[in-house]
Amino acid sequence: MANPKELDEYIKGGKAIVWPKRFAVTKAEEANCNCFVVIQDQNEITLVVEEEKLDTVPVIEVERGWRMITFDMILPFGVVGFLARIAQALAEARVSIFALSAYSTDHILVKEDNLDKAVHALESLGLVVAEQEDM
Repeated sequence: MANPKELDEYIKGGKAIVWPKRFAVTKAEEANCNCFVVIQDQNEITLVVEEEKLDTVPVIEVERGWRMITFDMILPFGVVGFLARIAQALAEARVSIFALSAYSTDHILVKEDNLDKAVHALESLGLVVAEQEDM
């Protein structure tokens, strides 16, 4: 379990990658494997999909214009508060997020019109933020 000082060490100098593609968050009729993320619970199916692939998804509702930021660092499962620290900095910058966690890293989606504010907030935490051209 990381204490606040250790958490700051994970964050400072850590790398965040901004994906060049735009994403959509959808409520879908069925799970579709042509997606970045599928979340299925007892009430609905949520898909995160690249906007250019949106026509392959059986959509009920869609929210377009999201940009993906991936935290390019492997965080041990015992690290507590990483995403909370990120979310707090973005909330203070008035940036809404859609958070996703993978096995060893985290991703956030921010609206494209808030991307510059999000990047600035992340850099203020000590993260190095870079555009990724080939994702």
